[in-house]
Amino acid sequence: MMTAIPLTKRPRHLALAATVATSALLLTACGSSSEPATGTSAAPETTASAEALAPASRVALTYDGGIVVVDGTTLEVEGDMPIEGFTRLNPAGDGRHALVTVPEGFRVLDLGTWTDSSGSRQAQPKLTDLVFEADTAGHVVQHGDKTILYADGTSDTTVFTTDDLLGDPDSLPATEVIPGDEAHHGVSIVLEDGTFLTTVGTSESRSGIRVLDADGKEIATSDQCPSVHGEGTAMNEVVVFGCSDGALVFDSGTITKIDAPDEFGRMGNAYVSETSPIIAGDYKDDPDLEGYLLHQLTLIDTESKTMKVIDLPEGVEYTFRDVARGPDGEVLILASDGALHSMDPVTGEITGSTPVIDAWEGPVEWQDPHPAIKVLGGTAYITDPTAKKLHAVDIATGRITSSDELPGIPNEIAAVEG
Repeated sequence: MMTAIPLTKRPRHLALAATVATSALLLTACGSSSEPATGTSAAPETTASAEALAPASRVALTYDGGIVVVDGTTLEVEGDMPIEGFTRLNPAGDGRHALVTVPEGFRVLDLGTWTDSSGSRQAQPKLTDLVFEADTAGHVVQHGDKTILYADGTSDTTVFTTDDLLGDPDSLPATEVIPGDEAHHGVSIVLEDGTFLTTVGTSESRSGIRVLDADGKEIATSDQCPSVHGEGTAMNEVVVFGCSDGALVFDSGTITKIDAPDEFGRMGNAYVSETSPIIAGDYKDDPDLEGYLLHQLTLIDTESKTMKVIDLPEGVEYTFRDVARGPDGEVLILASDGALHSMDPVTGEITGSTPVIDAWEGPVEWQDPHPAIKVLGGTAYITDPTAKKLHAVDIATGRITSSDELPGIPNEIAAVEG
């Protein structure tokens, strides 16, 4: 039995590329699952929270047939909305909304919690009819004051000012659409000075990135990143993209390739802290490895442009859903042994562990429900599909502060601060 140890802690100017979308798009689909749950009216009643000045967080989770929204402290259910099929779920970055992938694009989910001049406000959650159109909706990136949406079916990128989503509840904010070249599973990001970075590839393969300045002029490119996937931004806006043989780092106009220590050394997802120069990435050194559980993790120093691979302790395996960064930049790993482990990003040492859920096995398919972690402030939200539960863990102490059962087996998770 494991002993609990406290966890340590653009407006851009591309004349032909800009498209403004300000009208609401009505989503139509078969069956009642496309409609918001009963009681989620277009203009829900709002109430001030008991602590008027304190934001009230909420958490959204998908399950087979629906999306449930719970209070971020008590984990009590605040709303339960039907939706069909497997859906991805990402926070929009404005503290109130999340984006749900649907066949038409990115559908706006209002979690019903926000803070205005009168304090913290709450309303019933609503799966709105607003959709950012996209052919095969893919990655969502929020950086600075922009939210960036990528369409795998066209490689187009849609950009909007994040807080504009808090405006008119009946229409989408103005957007800019930056056309892509060839469709592929990719990702884009816009830096605070308007610099635009996007992946390059085709439906058959992916090779690297392009970088454009705020006027749309290409300033850098690299084709030295086979199977480019994922994006993460560290301290000082240094951006990392994963490759099947290492990573690309974009820093102050220059692209640097960091080679993996293995002939095949794939990093596909980046876990970042904007206060740390270290990026943690998932790592796979065996192209023939079956399943989705990984037993190594890479730490990339964006200042020295170096990478080191950490072999995790026996029984500490994870998937892409099981790594996050804590409030002090620590790397948090929800492992297959059921424990939440804290890693020092500089040394790679495990500095604390605490049991949270039972030991679990990796999924057969990546879309299948399996444990996931999402961090908001000092709290780590952990899903427990086997028990149909959500747990809230105080990262500083390792104490489970709340647990509650959910109406379905949890899969995707997103949290907003309110």
